[in-house]
Amino acid sequence: MSLAGISTEFLKVSSPDPHVALVEILRCWTDLAHVFDKISHEPTVRVVVLASALPKLFSAGIDLSALGGLSHDLSDEPARRALQLRDQVLSFQNCISAIERCPYPVIVAAHGIAYGLSIDIMAACDVRYAASNSVFSIKEVDVGLAADIGTLARLPKIAGNHSLMHELAYTAREFSAAEAEKLGFVSRVVQGGRDDVLAAALQTARLISEKSPIAVLGSKHLLLHARDHTVQENLDYTATWNSAMLQTADMQDLLKSVKTKARPQFAPLGKLPSKL
Repeated sequence: MSLAGISTEFLKVSSPDPHVALVEILRCWTDLAHVFDKISHEPTVRVVVLASALPKLFSAGIDLSALGGLSHDLSDEPARRALQLRDQVLSFQNCISAIERCPYPVIVAAHGIAYGLSIDIMAACDVRYAASNSVFSIKEVDVGLAADIGTLARLPKIAGNHSLMHELAYTAREFSAAEAEKLGFVSRVVQGGRDDVLAAALQTARLISEKSPIAVLGSKHLLLHARDHTVQENLDYTATWNSAMLQTADMQDLLKSVKTKARPQFAPLGKLPSKL
């Protein structure tokens, strides 16, 4: 399957460089699970860049009219109604978590307005860049909600400034790209707008795509494991993981490339299991 064949009505998928997948959000975000789960099984992909196709904004967040429709056709009985609403929230969470469970690194390039849902999406990515014209907001409290599809679960594991993180979550105030960098939410602020930050993200993606796909995939897998486990648990798990991965042919290819001074050509990963 070509990457273009993964595209949906609202998400455009392309390959601007070998082994790089570019996912551009046109409007609706609920296709993210479909698209990223498909990309996860593409053996030629080594890194993904996620951006908005819209020139002036990344995302303004969930449509309020759609939010109001969540309770449509639900049971009048409180317990059953709660179960139905919970199922809807879990479905939304699954859409965003598809980015994180993708075995390949995901670099997000944000620009312009990036409210609410934008934070959920970005927090699920591995590397976060922002254009200098970006304006962020953890917007959910302004519509009477605690953020429930990723921000409050992931941001505390990301942010280096927890006082600022709490302030932003409680107030829903706007914050700039510079403040997002201060928070530790983004690692780079790129001067300009969409095209500039996308170019920077693609440049990093090209660099990653030239590395051993076994090493890069393993690094993401082990970093996520480390986030959710103790140091000793991760060390033990890494020993087991690398007892298999150290047998990769990629190491021999790298050693040969050093001698020949040629860029190593790594074999495709092949079909990956649904869960590592």
